[in-house]
Amino acid sequence: MKINTTNIEGVYLIEPKVFNDDRGLFFESFNKEFFQKNIASNINFVQDNQSRSSKGVLRGLHFQKPPHAQAKLVSVVKGTVLDVVVDLRKESRTFGKYIMEELSEYNNRQLFLPKGMAHGFLTLENNTILSYKCSDFYHKESEDSIVWNDSTLNIKWPNSNPILSEKDENAKKFSSFVSPF
Repeated sequence: MKINTTNIEGVYLIEPKVFNDDRGLFFESFNKEFFQKNIASNINFVQDNQSRSSKGVLRGLHFQKPPHAQAKLVSVVKGTVLDVVVDLRKESRTFGKYIMEELSEYNNRQLFLPKGMAHGFLTLENNTILSYKCSDFYHKESEDSIVWNDSTLNIKWPNSNPILSEKDENAKKFSSFVSPF
């Protein structure tokens, strides 16, 4: 596996070694020993989630507040997404900054997000399936979100009219957000 740093400390873009032949492909999508040695030694993933979305769906920017904050390992099983990570750690030099990476079934890349990140994605193909490992269980009272098109964050989404849930349409603005991280 190749581990690439990003512009946000602690967020890594991971490229697995893919073995292709005329039958298809194989790659190791997660190896706990490798992960703990090279990326985050104190992470224990306890829950795996999947979402399937139509083209043009935007989900995010979601996170869970402490004490149920989640680190995540995000990948795409089918289709393509533009995946966005926003740093919510108030002591971080990249607080309020974001990265955007294309993840797909074609490039097999993954993103690791430590606790203190908001996460969102825009699907670029129909029936896109996103999968992610979480370091804590879902806890409804701890969930929160920042609005996807917040003017302070100024995320350069390529779709100005995505398909949104009511929750995502009504998420809070970053300017009124008080970070618990």
